[in-house]
Amino acid sequence: MEDDDEALLRRAGAGECGAFEALVLRHGGALRRFVVGLVGPREADDALQQGLVAAFRGAGGFRGDARARTWLFTVVRNAALRHRRREARHAHEAVPEDEALLALGLAAGWGASPERLVERSQQRALLARALGRLPARDREVVMLRDVEGLAGPEAAEVLGLAVPAMKSRLHRARLRLAAALREESLDA
Repeated sequence: MEDDDEALLRRAGAGECGAFEALVLRHGGALRRFVVGLVGPREADDALQQGLVAAFRGAGGFRGDARARTWLFTVVRNAALRHRRREARHAHEAVPEDEALLALGLAAGWGASPERLVERSQQRALLARALGRLPARDREVVMLRDVEGLAGPEAAEVLGLAVPAMKSRLHRARLRLAAALREESLDA
């Protein structure tokens, strides 16, 4: 299939801007949600732009060892981490609740009763506050696996970890998230 991600990335590497634009249209939302989880909402657009520029410039070096989507997440992650270091952001900085909701991409379901919509909204707000309390490294592994749905080997590759190390980090992050959810629900 000519318009699969790998083919688009190879065409972008050959200088075809339209192919890269198609990749960005396909994966831009997921990449932005991920970057918001890494650097916060105020810096996300700049960090994402830097990551996409780096990806476009580096597309010619794509060897096909990983899926194109995994490669994009890796390049954007590295750019976001560089951006965060440059901006001297703290790893434990909380993500504001409304932006964390956007980062998760959790939208209320259509056609639900008003009571159910209020309940969902409260649950999303609780989850967003709990995620905002996690360190960035925990948020990123949860975002990759549980929000963006990357497979274990893909998430490990993006994070630059062996699969067992990624699984271990994910397990600890989920435990911290569960604890933060309990604390948030007690505070509510």
